Amino acid sequence: MLVIPAIDLKDGKCVRLRQGRMDDDTVYSDDPVAVARHWLEQGARRLHLVDLNGAFAGAPVNHTIVKAIAGVCAGVPVQIGGGIRSVETVQAYLDAGVQFVIIGSKAVSDPDFVSQLCKRFPGRVIVGLDAKDGKVAVHGWADVSAHDVIDLARRFERVGVSALVYTDISRDGMLSGVNVDATARLAAAVDIPVIASGGVHNEDDIRALCAVADHGIIGAITGKAIYEGTLQLAPAQALADRLTAGAA
Repeated sequence: MLVIPAIDLKDGKCVRLRQGRMDDDTVYSDDPVAVARHWLEQGARRLHLVDLNGAFAGAPVNHTIVKAIAGVCAGVPVQIGGGIRSVETVQAYLDAGVQFVIIGSKAVSDPDFVSQLCKRFPGRVIVGLDAKDGKVAVHGWADVSAHDVIDLARRFERVGVSALVYTDISRDGMLSGVNVDATARLAAAVDIPVIASGGVHNEDDIRALCAVADHGIIGAITGKAIYEGTLQLAPAQALADRLTAGAA
């Protein structure tokens, strides 16, 4: 299981939000590319980028920084979400060196768009399911829909999505512990990989996710924990490697 550093981009800076609120952010660096290099030096095997401005604008805003980060990753996969709502945007990101695009709100409002992307860019499309109480949230988490997470996950699996990122928005940025049970239920309900997100606090969360990794959980995204020091990336990845050594 991968421990995946998150680099959330807002106004050209590396930040973290509390529960997705743009007006409740903490700036961790004015140089996101340097942050990316730091996590690579600490042994990151994948990076998770989010264009927060893009998520609210509905179009990429921090594309130049994303391209620069992809340029320093040298074989380490980069996945990007936030404001990806056109084929042209996906093509631009892939051309910039990004390996995976994450479709969020657009996937819920226009599932046919996801089908189109999966046909055109096989193996490169991830759907982000951000949920609260089992229902999917959209529009930068501003609204909670009536869509059931597992029902949507199965629909996206059928059209060829390569993986799912599952975020419990009630826990994101709160250091309150990952929602292991909900993540495991989702992973068990589909045959494509699931990446956990939201609430990772310390190595106990990594242990808990590793204990259910055989359901199909391939990674855990962590942001605030690694920026504030409650989780150290290199030891956490070593722990995950040790605990899941026989899972595959």
